[in-house]
Amino acid sequence: MRSIFAILVLTLGVAFGSTTASAQYDGGKEKMKGDNPMVGGAAMYKNKNIIENAVNSADHTTLVAAVKAAGLVETLSGPGPFTVFAPVNSAFEKLPAGTVDTLLKPENKALLVKILTYHVVAGNFDAKAVMAAIKAGGGKAELTTVAGGKLTAMIEGGKVVLMDEKGGKSTVTIADVRQSNGVIHVIDTVVLPN
Repeated sequence: MRSIFAILVLTLGVAFGSTTASAQYDGGKEKMKGDNPMVGGAAMYKNKNIIENAVNSADHTTLVAAVKAAGLVETLSGPGPFTVFAPVNSAFEKLPAGTVDTLLKPENKALLVKILTYHVVAGNFDAKAVMAAIKAGGGKAELTTVAGGKLTAMIEGGKVVLMDEKGGKSTVTIADVRQSNGVIHVIDTVVLPN
């Protein structure tokens, strides 16, 4: 059950600004299947919602398990729109040993919900909108999450990076994975609220 949070990665590095480039992942190993970006070995379909697509990504099994344990499946299947910064399985593996197992316990549901909803922003913020917000903010954009916390988006080394309230950073690796109820940006590290 180590795979619960793997849906959020924004890739810029010149890739954030273009749909085709932003669909690239893992050094270009996964690109597109027709019109649909590939994430975790599966095509992500624009006519499916966030949950319907996420369950097919081999890179997001931990995230999907966490969403189920938190009781957020119905919410993230709803009309939205939502912008989800989806951590891949390896992002969860960066957490201290035992963290994921502890979060999945029923008595920790409130904390799990807080962490998961910290990865979600209400609205449809594609790469273009995020980049415009960063530019308008003089190099940084503050995003308010569904959990009520703040994420700061910025450019570092030509890539979009999110900084959480604790100062931790996550890089967007795949941007603009469009869904019927929003957009997903895949990230390489779990962001944590205060």
